[in-house]
Amino acid sequence: MVQLTVRGVDNEIAAALKARAGRSAEAEHRRILEEALRPEGTGDFFEAARRRRIKLPPSLPDTTELLRRDRDEA
Repeated sequence: MVQLTVRGVDNEIAAALKARAGRSAEAEHRRILEEALRPEGTGDFFEAARRRRIKLPPSLPDTTELLRRDRDEA
Protein backbone atom coordinates (compact mmCIF):
# COMPACT_ATOMS: atom_id res chain seq x y z
CA MET A 1 0.00 0.00 0.00
CA VAL A 2 1.05 3.57 -0.63
CA GLN A 3 1.34 6.18 2.11
CA LEU A 4 0.16 9.70 1.33
CA THR A 5 1.18 12.87 3.13
CA VAL A 6 -0.84 16.05 2.83
CA ARG A 7 0.90 19.23 3.91
CA GLY A 8 -0.44 22.72 4.36
CA VAL A 9 -3.91 21.74 5.59
CA ASP A 10 -5.62 24.58 7.44
CA ASN A 11 -6.00 23.97 11.20
CA GLU A 12 -9.80 24.37 10.99
CA ILE A 13 -10.01 21.74 8.25
CA ALA A 14 -7.82 19.34 10.23
CA ALA A 15 -9.98 19.84 13.34
CA ALA A 16 -13.17 19.31 11.33
CA LEU A 17 -11.78 16.06 9.90
CA LYS A 18 -10.86 14.83 13.35
CA ALA A 19 -14.30 15.73 14.75
CA ARG A 20 -16.11 14.15 11.80
CA ALA A 21 -14.18 10.91 12.01
CA GLY A 22 -15.72 9.22 15.05
CA ARG A 23 -12.76 6.87 14.63
CA SER A 24 -9.15 7.50 13.69
CA ALA A 25 -8.58 10.54 11.51
CA GLU A 26 -6.56 8.32 9.17
CA ALA A 27 -9.54 6.00 8.66
CA GLU A 28 -11.71 9.04 7.89
CA HIS A 29 -9.19 10.28 5.33
CA ARG A 30 -9.25 6.89 3.60
CA ARG A 31 -13.06 6.87 3.57
CA ILE A 32 -13.24 10.36 2.03
CA LEU A 33 -10.71 9.45 -0.68
CA GLU A 34 -12.53 6.20 -1.47
CA GLU A 35 -15.91 7.96 -1.72
CA ALA A 36 -14.49 10.61 -4.00
CA LEU A 37 -12.51 8.34 -6.29
CA ARG A 38 -14.10 4.89 -6.35
CA PRO A 39 -16.57 4.36 -9.21
CA GLU A 40 -20.20 4.10 -8.11
CA GLY A 41 -21.38 0.55 -7.60
CA THR A 42 -18.02 -0.80 -6.48
CA GLY A 43 -16.60 -1.27 -3.03
CA ASP A 44 -18.07 -2.26 0.27
CA PHE A 45 -21.83 -2.88 0.19
CA PHE A 46 -22.34 -1.85 3.81
CA GLU A 47 -20.39 1.38 3.39
CA ALA A 48 -22.50 2.27 0.35
CA ALA A 49 -25.68 1.48 2.27
CA ARG A 50 -24.54 3.68 5.16
CA ARG A 51 -23.94 6.60 2.79
CA ARG A 52 -27.37 6.20 1.19
CA ARG A 53 -29.28 5.60 4.42
CA ILE A 54 -32.32 7.81 4.82
CA LYS A 55 -31.80 10.13 7.75
CA LEU A 56 -34.70 10.08 10.18
CA PRO A 57 -35.84 13.33 11.74
CA PRO A 58 -34.35 13.99 15.18
CA SER A 59 -37.69 13.52 16.91
CA LEU A 60 -40.40 11.20 15.70
CA PRO A 61 -44.04 11.62 16.72
CA ASP A 62 -45.29 9.59 19.68
CA THR A 63 -47.19 6.61 18.27
CA THR A 64 -48.49 5.32 21.61
CA GLU A 65 -52.05 6.49 20.97
CA LEU A 66 -52.11 4.97 17.47
CA LEU A 67 -50.90 1.64 18.82
CA ARG A 68 -53.51 1.63 21.59
CA ARG A 69 -56.29 2.44 19.14
CA ASP A 70 -55.15 -0.32 16.80
CA ARG A 71 -54.93 -2.82 19.66
CA ASP A 72 -58.44 -1.94 20.93
CA GLU A 73 -59.96 -2.35 17.45
CA ALA A 74 -58.51 -5.86 17.05
